[in-house]
Amino acid sequence: MQVAAVCEPRHDAPRSSHVVPIHVVPRTAATRYAVPRCSTCAMRAICMPPELTSDELSRLDTLICSTRSIKRGDALYRAGDAFQSIYAIRAGSFKTVVMHRDGREHVTGFQIAGDSLGFDGIGEGKQNCDAIALEDSVVCIIPFAQLEAICREMKPMQHHIYQMMSSEIVRESSQMMLLGTMSAEQRVATFLLNLSKRFKARGFSAAEFHLRMTREEIGCFLGMKLETVSRMFSKFQRERLVKANGKTIRIEDAEGLARV
Repeated sequence: MQVAAVCEPRHDAPRSSHVVPIHVVPRTAATRYAVPRCSTCAMRAICMPPELTSDELSRLDTLICSTRSIKRGDALYRAGDAFQSIYAIRAGSFKTVVMHRDGREHVTGFQIAGDSLGFDGIGEGKQNCDAIALEDSVVCIIPFAQLEAICREMKPMQHHIYQMMSSEIVRESSQMMLLGTMSAEQRVATFLLNLSKRFKARGFSAAEFHLRMTREEIGCFLGMKLETVSRMFSKFQRERLVKANGKTIRIEDAEGLARV
């Protein structure tokens, strides 16, 4: 079950100037790189199980034989597209979006380098959301049929895929709790701490990072209005919990933020 916040209809409400227009990237315009390699990728520790042997990594190198470049604001895929592959984010970041029939936008998640996209398409054979690049990004293309075949022989990889699917279920459950039980302050604090944890796991700074999403998109994800999100950031600054300089966020007091 997808749980997300609701933004104003695209066709009715005026859009603020900082929102990136969304359009599908033509496949002919997608930049492809010939030889991505799991065995040498800096994101391998996030994407792949640690116990794979060098021979098993070499086999994965032959499976993941292409990447795709997605420009900021373009769609990697749209809801309703046929499911064929899953995608590992090699660089950049995305948001996943479900559109209501009346044009309202539901942001269901933000994905950064090392995360995967496309698992929602396995069940029905088609994608259930739009995946939109928040910045110029690169994804590794993993044909699912070939991945399934390899997983039957590579038990650590099979278990890793199960873990990734389980993590998606846990993430959605956590999102339901966040929207259903937390105050506005707690939602924003939890959002920032979660990003901090994810950046740290990838070897980046846990204290200072750049938000690629807009305040409006954060509000769509957290079930809050843009004004409320901005007010919470200002409140945290006054209380010296965080320092915001444009989209750059520095967590000054992580423990205090966790106590909100």
